[in-house]
Amino acid sequence: MFGIDLIIINSETIARELLDRRSGTYFTRPVIRTNELYILPGFIHFVLYQLKMQSWRVFQSCIPSVWRNLRQHRKIFHQVLRAEVSVSYRELYSRHANELVINLLGATSDLLQHHTEAYAASLIMAVTYGHLAHGHEDSFHSRTLELFDIGKHTTSPEKAAMFTAFPFLEKLPFWCLGPVFSLMGRSRELSQQLLNEPFNEVKAQLANGTASHSLVADFLSQPHDDADEDTMKAVASMGFIAGMDTVASALDTFLLAMVLYPDVQARARAEIDRAAKHDKMPCLDDKVSLPYLDAILRESIPCTGIPHATLSDDVYDGYFILKGAVVMVNQWALSRDEDVFPDASCFDPSRHLTVDGMLRDPFVNHFAFGHGRRICPGRWFAENALWTAAATILAVLRIDHAKDSNGDRIEVKPEFTTGLAV
Repeated sequence: MFGIDLIIINSETIARELLDRRSGTYFTRPVIRTNELYILPGFIHFVLYQLKMQSWRVFQSCIPSVWRNLRQHRKIFHQVLRAEVSVSYRELYSRHANELVINLLGATSDLLQHHTEAYAASLIMAVTYGHLAHGHEDSFHSRTLELFDIGKHTTSPEKAAMFTAFPFLEKLPFWCLGPVFSLMGRSRELSQQLLNEPFNEVKAQLANGTASHSLVADFLSQPHDDADEDTMKAVASMGFIAGMDTVASALDTFLLAMVLYPDVQARARAEIDRAAKHDKMPCLDDKVSLPYLDAILRESIPCTGIPHATLSDDVYDGYFILKGAVVMVNQWALSRDEDVFPDASCFDPSRHLTVDGMLRDPFVNHFAFGHGRRICPGRWFAENALWTAAATILAVLRIDHAKDSNGDRIEVKPEFTTGLAV
């Protein structure tokens, strides 16, 4: 397709065989020119950018360096996002979830997404930079949303294919390509600001003794032989960007499901009422007693995914897979596999429970978190953030249809908009 060798995987069995068991061949990402044009070096696809790679040929020649950088970045992520550390943020999750519920109480339908985005952004900013975000009024948050809005228009698959097939296009002034591409200059400005400003803010706070505990503060407070400040800037900004949009999208899908399936909502609330004794709010300590809520989150997590690429030729089940091919897991197909999920289009959280009511498979094993060496390092943090928000919402609120001026119910049409995560 436009000169791109594209492999689409429609089976979780095949995805795990290739991307997990053969991860040494499939761990890397394709070089996508629209990403390189859209955001300055050091941000999205930071490993490629830091090594100044401009082509697949150059990328392949630097494989050892790429893998060293990838391991270095994931090691830093692991320090603050691994399972046992993510659980230790329980008070942080609960405090922000309580704020989310208060904000939702007075929200109109068009502002629901604003509040879920603010919840996700404030959590990841607190862990990464120790920064206390203040909703859409927060400067870092508002600029990130602006960058997302530009990105969802400029980094779509069809535009990526267009620049790959016709590379001369990138030599033209952006204004020649239409109003969307004229925003690329602004996107570079925003990405540079978000890469440097929150990091420099932590440095200033450390100097005057006002810094909070965070990933960046810990890094700057200790000597490191295996990472420099540029690496840490890339890791911190990538964690913020990746964590914000994905968590917010999953929460939006959860809220939509609760409106559309009131019986599911009622069952989940009854489970919370039984587990959370003495009128206390549910917290992560109650998680083992609330398997149905976990099942709801497994059923409602949206399909996401970023393509992989092959480092060498491979053969699977008689198919020759060319070196340099783009490999995409079709998560929509995986979620609609009738052999795995009978009646897959029906919203049924019970499919994820055993006969004795326990969760069949941990939430962090969901294919939405990716595969192999590229599996999401923040999946435990995302699980705990989503679970705490969902449990708090159901414990306090009843989610129902809005009503018009005549008191009649306004029907909800389940639609998804284009974005970087969904």
